[in-house]
Amino acid sequence: MQRTCLFFTLLLVGLGCAKTPDDGSAPTPTDPGTTPTGLGKGQPGTVGLAGLDAWDKLATVEKDRINGWRVLFLHQSVGQDLEEGSRANGYRFTYYGPDGKLSDGLNGGIFVDVGGIANGNPTDKIRVFKDHALRNKATLQIAVFKFGYADIRDDNREAVKTAYKTFVDDLRAQIPGLRFVHITPPLVYDTSADGGNAAKQNVGQWMKTTFGTVDVIFDLQAIETNENACQQGGVARICQDNRASAADPSEVNGIDSDGQGHLGKRASQRISKALLLSIYQAGS
Repeated sequence: MQRTCLFFTLLLVGLGCAKTPDDGSAPTPTDPGTTPTGLGKGQPGTVGLAGLDAWDKLATVEKDRINGWRVLFLHQSVGQDLEEGSRANGYRFTYYGPDGKLSDGLNGGIFVDVGGIANGNPTDKIRVFKDHALRNKATLQIAVFKFGYADIRDDNREAVKTAYKTFVDDLRAQIPGLRFVHITPPLVYDTSADGGNAAKQNVGQWMKTTFGTVDVIFDLQAIETNENACQQGGVARICQDNRASAADPSEVNGIDSDGQGHLGKRASQRISKALLLSIYQAGS
């Protein structure tokens, strides 16, 4: 009888103890009745440069929650850089292809694979993402859409805004509870009118104004320009230290010309922390 009582006493004590995370930080309590992988209320707002340190400071048990949510991230080549950077940080995206099979955890795919859509076709990218989100409406929890640096120009920026807002509103209506991570469009090194950085920044600011109080904004523009510190003639551009260059080539896209905006391998690992934090804030 004494042994039985001792067993249950030890069991109760064990259940009342929090597990210390592997990184040595203090354990983060979980709300009663929830699991570490369950979605919380979400934390709307903009994730910029400060998000890099914020991700590093999260306890491992909190970071790992993103692996328990069903996330769809569709993009093109800069998105590949971000996926590679996330993998280097210990968080791998499962390949998502044209079959539309959504796995548990992080799913990533490029528009040219998923829908045969090349850069420069923003409305077709929106159409493909919406189609695949609705295919997985029963399980999709967090939608992460990313434009490419060749998608937005002065002559289409207003049409892109209208199409994107309709897309978001439609998915909210058809998938109740769906969370969004909006990504400000990546910039290129070229600051001429042909580079289109001013139009991309215009759309990025519109995203923050339109969705920043209800969703999470991954402000890629703010990070890759070091909060607009890198610019020429009053036009912001991706910083030399962040771009895919001979000193730091992209793991999947090589070395950029001035009209491109890929991320170097080291830069990808650093910048992807803000993407991971954005996903975490959307679901936590």
